[in-house]
Amino acid sequence: MATTDAHVPPGAERLPLRERKKLRTRQALIDTALELFSERGFDGATLDELCDAVEVSKRTFFRNFASKEDVAMAPTQDLWAAFLSDLETRETGGGTVLAMLQASLLAALDRMTDEGWARRVRLSRRLAAETPSMDAHGLHFCDRTARTAMQTLRRRLHTEEPAHDLRLRLALDFLVAAFRHALDAWVSLPGDPDRRALAAELGTAFTAIPEALTFEATPTPA
Repeated sequence: MATTDAHVPPGAERLPLRERKKLRTRQALIDTALELFSERGFDGATLDELCDAVEVSKRTFFRNFASKEDVAMAPTQDLWAAFLSDLETRETGGGTVLAMLQASLLAALDRMTDEGWARRVRLSRRLAAETPSMDAHGLHFCDRTARTAMQTLRRRLHTEEPAHDLRLRLALDFLVAAFRHALDAWVSLPGDPDRRALAAELGTAFTAIPEALTFEATPTPA
C-alpha cells in the first residue's frame, strides 16, 4: 500500500512543500486505513500495521488523527469541517436558518472534488455499520460539530436568547437527520454513485423536512 500516489486536495499545489507533504501523508493514512479495515475488519488491523504500511511513525499518525476511529471516519468529518468553514462566511438574512444550513452543507459537498472521496465515504459508512466504536465516535463528533455550529450561528446572528438556542439546535438536528437519511440512501445505491448523487439525495431529504412537519396522523384508507 504505497503512499506515492496519495491524492493532494485541489488547491494544495499552492501550499508550501512541507504542507503538501503533510497532506499527502494524511491522505495516505486515510486510504490505507480504509483498505486495511475493510479487508480485515476494524479490530483486525492494528495501528502499528497501519503505520508500517504507510511507513510513518505513530507520532506522525497522532499528529493527524486522535484514534483509529478518527482516521476511518475522516472522509465525512472533512465534509463537516468544510461545512463549518462555509457557515462562518455565508451571507445572513433573507431566509431561514435551516435554508442557510442546507446551503452551507451543499457548498461543502461541492468542495469534495477529489474523485476518490465518494468511495472513501462508502467504505467508511460500511465499516461504521459493523463497528460500535465507530458509531459512538460518530455520535460524539456530530454533537461536537453541532455545538460549534451553534456558536457560529449565535455569533453571526447576534443572539443569546434561550428560545433562539432551542430553535437553532432544532434546525441543526433537522439538518443532521436529513443528512443521515440521504447518506444511507446514497450508500445503498447500485454501482459507484458520486457526490452529485449524494447531493440529489440531500435535496430530496431537505424537501421532505417541511412535509414531515405537516404530515397528518390519519390512516390511509384501505
